[in-house]
Amino acid sequence: MKILIKNGYIINENKIFESDILVNGELIEKIDKKISSSDVDKVIDCEGSLILPGIIDDQVHFREPGYPNKATIYSESRAAVAGGITSYFEMPNTNPSTTTIESLNHKFKIASMSSLANYSFMFGGTNQNINEVKKLPEHEVPGIKLFLGSSTGNMLVDDYDVVEKLFEISKVPIVVHSEDDKIINENLKNFKEKYGEQNIRPEMHANIRSSIACLKSTEKIISLAKKTNGRLHVFHLSTKEEAKLFDNQNDLKNKKITSEVCIHHLSFNDADYKTKGNFIKWNPSIKTIEDQNALWDALRSDKIDVIATDHAPHTFNEKNQLYVDCPSGGPLVQHSLYIMYEHFLEKRISLEKIVEKMCHNPAILFNIKKRGFIREGFFADLVILRKNQSWVINKNNILYKCGWSPFEGKKINSMITHTFVSGNLAYENGVFNQNIMGKKIEFNS
Repeated sequence: MKILIKNGYIINENKIFESDILVNGELIEKIDKKISSSDVDKVIDCEGSLILPGIIDDQVHFREPGYPNKATIYSESRAAVAGGITSYFEMPNTNPSTTTIESLNHKFKIASMSSLANYSFMFGGTNQNINEVKKLPEHEVPGIKLFLGSSTGNMLVDDYDVVEKLFEISKVPIVVHSEDDKIINENLKNFKEKYGEQNIRPEMHANIRSSIACLKSTEKIISLAKKTNGRLHVFHLSTKEEAKLFDNQNDLKNKKITSEVCIHHLSFNDADYKTKGNFIKWNPSIKTIEDQNALWDALRSDKIDVIATDHAPHTFNEKNQLYVDCPSGGPLVQHSLYIMYEHFLEKRISLEKIVEKMCHNPAILFNIKKRGFIREGFFADLVILRKNQSWVINKNNILYKCGWSPFEGKKINSMITHTFVSGNLAYENGVFNQNIMGKKIEFNS
């Protein structure tokens, strides 16, 4: 099928320019100012809307298998496509965890039948599964995920001899959740003794999962990566001190140590616990305004390379418990591009930089084949964003299976009208095409 997209403003490779795009089957066939509409099956007139490469979210938790009451690959990929995310990497802390070749292949099978977006899965490292890591086919997954603090099941990795060995043998980046579990446990113990479990409040979260817990862990893993000359990517930075550990001296292709920041750490600070409570309880915790501002500075200066969501839904009832019983995490994939566009309107970031951090850089960092850019011959992963259209996030338009969002009540000033996934018009003006699934992401050798 040939689809012509006309009169849009493309944001790509640090430029904004008016052009048409011809999509032929799965691929972008032509990019030009004036493409003939003869011999095409469908014409989409953008009328000055923005056209972005599809968002690549390098960190989501879609909860399948194991937690269908929270989410499924189908439900969350559907929400992701509505939010302009065309490709995602899902995390291994499901049930069973993705720490064996068998469990990995099971998730690929589920996604092949139910994911509306393109997909791949991080393989989980543990203290005991090095032999499984060795059996991984080269470039089958984007990375080996290590939980250095906070996880489920047996996925907490606290044996640094194992971590060193993984750096030495891995053919793909080692990606980490970086917090010091011992510091956190000691902090929690002290808060329980001082206040009692019933009286620990959400606003104490940033002190329990403290800045020093993040900094100590991140310093340690960076030191080990340098020692082994390993390839390290640190997920969801949350502190100003951590941001200082990363540099912008090399192009991304030549960086050995890279980092990511998430939407919630850019959008909230610890003052928001008073109104949002457990609904912004994430790990690592949302911290001070000084940390928030430092993360923005590091992002704009290219010390931080990627923007992601860490989409991690829990049910409303789970989040509406006492602090000590409430799980950490929340849903974000449907609204990440919208929130970043609001940050653009508030002059915190340029449109070109949003596309760089959410589209181009994940593709470069993880060596993704033919995605992340608007180029002839690349997969047609595209998002059309209409400007100056106002609406409010509320329960009537939330698509997450959990049914809530930390951004409920927020006014949004844009609208995603179309999302193409590998050439398939998967979403058009609120309507999904669920007859064609997303594709398994391939990686360059």
